[in-house]
Amino acid sequence: MMNANIDRRWRRMRRAGAAALIALAAAAPALAQSLTGAGATFPYPIYSKWFDVYNKKTGVEINYQSIGSGAGIQQVRAGTVDFGASDAALSNDQLKTMPRRVVHIPTVAGALAIAYNLPGMTKRIRLTQELIAGIYLGTITVWNDRRMAAANPGVALPAAPILPVHRSDGSGTTNIFATYLSLVSPEWKELVGVGTSVSWPAGVGGKGNEGVAGVVSQTPGSIGYVELAYAKQNKLAVAAVRNKAGQFVEPTLASTTAAVEASAATLAKDVRNPIANAAAPAAYPISGLTFLIVYQDYKDPVKARQLAEFISWAIHDGQSLAENLQYARLPEAVVKVDEAALKTLTAGGKRLLANGP
Repeated sequence: MMNANIDRRWRRMRRAGAAALIALAAAAPALAQSLTGAGATFPYPIYSKWFDVYNKKTGVEINYQSIGSGAGIQQVRAGTVDFGASDAALSNDQLKTMPRRVVHIPTVAGALAIAYNLPGMTKRIRLTQELIAGIYLGTITVWNDRRMAAANPGVALPAAPILPVHRSDGSGTTNIFATYLSLVSPEWKELVGVGTSVSWPAGVGGKGNEGVAGVVSQTPGSIGYVELAYAKQNKLAVAAVRNKAGQFVEPTLASTTAAVEASAATLAKDVRNPIANAAAPAAYPISGLTFLIVYQDYKDPVKARQLAEFISWAIHDGQSLAENLQYARLPEAVVKVDEAALKTLTAGGKRLLANGP
């Protein structure tokens, strides 16, 4: 009889223990997943920082290939990554080529610095819109061209050839640069146009922002466009560029912020609108937003929610990390657009963040 009572108590304890474990499992957060992304090199310094900080905070690992915006968009189209990254917003025609609906999430803004290598030059070079277009069209070929001298009075420019350096891969950075040139140069717009890859009239190519920075760093007489963080990392001299208001402005955190804030109203209507050649007197003219390209609906609800939660963190808490890496924070108007976009994300048709961030 005693053995039977012990046996019944033992069975009750086992059932209670099993129930407790089931309840604990139900209440526990989903196990951390590994998310994969690919694309733009332009935001890689801030993205790598974000991914590291977020991993330490949550355990979620984000593996990102910095392979260029064009390749990132291709991987999103192929469905081989959880998200893509691009400095070039997808056009309406490009959106139609996607296997399912995608959403643009702006993350930060950055400046494209015009870096140059002129040994012994101590004064900062000043460049007008016409000079930049002429260099990349191949119509301005020497540093002491009279048009260069006119923009740089009192500067002893060398009688040396100019070597323009551009991206060799499909690049959202190139799209920002080509968009700017199309806005300020009718000749560029007609002959070359806009895109992640264009037919360059002059110059040599480098792969990624790091490749262009490397060629400029190693080649006297060269000039190239790179995201500001890469110019600073490689200790490259950068030009002051004349903006739409007629002011020569250096690429800085403040001048990039001025450009994105001046564009806040148009971005609130469509975040794909360019911020290049902004009208504000303090704005650096060759600035651009960079985007995460995410599917509107995912099959894996756990992975999808973790991606949505990361993005929510990035556009809120993560913004505090941007300035040390020379990226401008998103204006509040753009954050609100991102918040609205996050509320549309689903997994199997069910909202991921129904109540918003």
